Amino acid sequence: MTHPVQRVLIVGGGFSGMSAAIELRKRGIAVDLVEIDAGWRSYGAGISLGGATLRAFRTLGVLDEFVRRGSAHDNVDLHTSGGHHIATLPTPRLAGPDVPGGGAIMRPVLAEILAEATRASGTNVRLGCTFASFTQDAGGVDVTFTDGASGRYDLVIGADGLYSAMRDALFPGAAGPKYTGQGVWRAVLPRPAYIDHAMMWLGPKIKAGVAPVSDTEMYLYVTEDRAERTYVDPAQFLPLLRDLLAPFDVPALQAIRARLAEDSQVIYRPLEGLLLPRPWHRGRVVLIGDTVHATTPHMASGACIGIEDAIVLAEELERHADIDTALGAFEERRWERCRMVVENSGRLGEIEITGGDKAEHGRIMRETLVALAQAI
Repeated sequence: MTHPVQRVLIVGGGFSGMSAAIELRKRGIAVDLVEIDAGWRSYGAGISLGGATLRAFRTLGVLDEFVRRGSAHDNVDLHTSGGHHIATLPTPRLAGPDVPGGGAIMRPVLAEILAEATRASGTNVRLGCTFASFTQDAGGVDVTFTDGASGRYDLVIGADGLYSAMRDALFPGAAGPKYTGQGVWRAVLPRPAYIDHAMMWLGPKIKAGVAPVSDTEMYLYVTEDRAERTYVDPAQFLPLLRDLLAPFDVPALQAIRARLAEDSQVIYRPLEGLLLPRPWHRGRVVLIGDTVHATTPHMASGACIGIEDAIVLAEELERHADIDTALGAFEERRWERCRMVVENSGRLGEIEITGGDKAEHGRIMRETLVALAQAI
């Protein structure tokens, strides 16, 4: 079957955009990728990943590199803030019987792995540049770039993230991200031998967790309620994080708290969510990833569904001779799964903020994990 596209532009060099480039190049499609950040940097500390993400890594061809440079492990242990063990969440081995069911990695390391695979795929990467404007007709999309260049493409993919300029250009007036009333703190520390899988401690209003991200490092995350989205002075990050951990009567967490220092890469991020109603495409321009479905980290699946978008989009473009049919089929396969992750993650945050029904919280987590285990 003849591809409906021969030349594609991807706007945005994050996880979703890079994954789309890798998958499209496998199918012999010429790809230009523009990324506004000249350094192609990825900010943040650790990122937790479920089995569905590792399955997607296998499809992309980066699973072995993730295992080598990150940490793959089974199960998540849940405890009270006093250290009592509540439950162990199983993590099915979706990437294969030889691959643990979950893991974590430093976000910049994962970005580097995907960037290496993107360049190796033959994608034409242009940094420090993005689109300035575009117009389209029935046969293609004409794009002008911020560096003065221009080009014509069969398809343009907007993957420029939560504060997407592509979304604003394609769907003027579309709602932007919404603050959820929670924020998350993260830090990176040396990994003791006993931190060999993911662990969480659930306080009345604060949730703390740790996960190994490599053979030598782990990351700490703490979720707290903040009614208003207010500026937090970076000079206060370290003492504020220490204060949040003080009520946890757990030797392991208190040992971690004592080791927090200026070199612990402490960061804070307010949590936001976004679910753009369908359609996600107009003509020959389509949006993927956080651009249309940004989620809070409650199900550790934000990166997952964005990478899956890239895989499914490439599959549907290969499957259909008509581009509009391909993009419609892409949305049909992605809408319900992405809606579920965004809305269920958001509901978990609401329950935590209001001190709501813990049985509902547990049910939503189980149902979401079961759904994510299904094939995409």
